[in-house]
Amino acid sequence: MNGLQTNLTKWFPGLCATALALTLPMAAPSGAFADHHGTKDAEKPKADIVETAVAADGFNTLVAAVQAAGLVDALKGEGPFTVFAPTDEAFAALPEGTVETLLKPENKELLVSILTYHVVSGKVKAKNVVELDHAETLNGQRVDIEVTDAGVKVDGANVVATDIKASNGIIHVIDAVILPESKDLVDLAMAHEDFNTLGAAVGAAGLAEALRGEGPFTIFAPTDAAFAALPDGTVEGLLEPGAKDQLAGILKYHVVPGRIYSDQALKAGSATTLEGGDLKIVVKDGVAMVNGAKIVQTDIEAANGVIHVIDGVLLPSAKDEVAASKPASKPSAY
Repeated sequence: MNGLQTNLTKWFPGLCATALALTLPMAAPSGAFADHHGTKDAEKPKADIVETAVAADGFNTLVAAVQAAGLVDALKGEGPFTVFAPTDEAFAALPEGTVETLLKPENKELLVSILTYHVVSGKVKAKNVVELDHAETLNGQRVDIEVTDAGVKVDGANVVATDIKASNGIIHVIDAVILPESKDLVDLAMAHEDFNTLGAAVGAAGLAEALRGEGPFTIFAPTDAAFAALPDGTVEGLLEPGAKDQLAGILKYHVVPGRIYSDQALKAGSATTLEGGDLKIVVKDGVAMVNGAKIVQTDIEAANGVIHVIDGVLLPSAKDEVAASKPASKPSAY
């Protein structure tokens, strides 16, 4: 079990191990994503993932990027790893100057983030990939997997070759560079049209720097409409300097340590917040709820966490209630 899985189990004790597995399905696909080798190799490959990419035709930019990011030793490690490998043509299709910029030493952190977004822990063969709708990457964020009659897409990139075997994993070739979300939780909330009050509250509570940190964190984020539904004067009072500690406590009650996606949260059924109190996460009458608030949008990725949108403000002193709520403007994603 990796570090993130350990943390998920710690923060969500009810989360079963199967919910964390990346390679649960084992059924064979019906043609769209078949193993291009046709037959299994009799001998285990001797070359690791990096050596396999170096020897192959078409991965020169990827290899240069792995070297610039300082990931060679990691990808030569025991693993196993599954790499969704962009071709040289995929890198060349990026806006002019992008590759050159990413290869500069000062952009190493960004390059690492992008490259690790192309790597999944474990050896996920093509026959397993087609049974998934997402996979968690070493970056921490998930990639979306879509299977159609035309083939398989990973975050919109077409899978053009599969099951290239290495001693420490497997490579699937894709025709585009896939990009993780680069905004942190605070920047993402500030850019969202429904989180103006939340952004102001985070600033007034002095939590912006913490929520820009490495994390990761999961935020159950009340909309502007949720704050507006509070009794008259409540928001204004909470934004006063003298109410800073009270405001911080309320906001921390909306934040859970770890990057917890909607399916994991529902399986867990509860979560312990940064404030110290617990949230109850259930499905009631077909609608996902956290305490008494409806979850109206889920799994908004950030560089350091994930956001789930809720239609009420949660109060630590009333753990089974919400301060107020309005009808959801969007249908539940569950």
